[in-house]
Amino acid sequence: MVNTGDFIKRLEEILRYYDLSASSFADKIKVQRSSISHLLSGRNKPSLEFVMKVVKAIPEVDLYWLLEGKGSFPASKKTTTKVPEVKPLAPALENIEKNIPKAKGKKSIDKIVIFYSDGSFTCYEG
Repeated sequence: MVNTGDFIKRLEEILRYYDLSASSFADKIKVQRSSISHLLSGRNKPSLEFVMKVVKAIPEVDLYWLLEGKGSFPASKKTTTKVPEVKPLAPALENIEKNIPKAKGKKSIDKIVIFYSDGSFTCYEG
């Protein structure tokens, strides 16, 4: 669960770092100006869509730093999250499909994503 008060402090840090007003920041990340105002005042909590817009519009903002304060801002190349390699699905499917009850119609598994407790994941695609 994201601590809204801490999230707001990190959002304010971004505004100070780039010397942006709330309205210019809203324009930069393509959200309504009132959204920023409501977040900064504590009226609203940040949505996932809002968080992703911030991270997409400002590459120096690390997702984990923004959400949980882990890491640093601006993010250095050393703190960026590595996207894991996508592995072939076929070998994993052979064992998994044997244990899955047959669905009506012709269905097959397209993708399997395994999430680990450290926040990393592995993706298998067919």
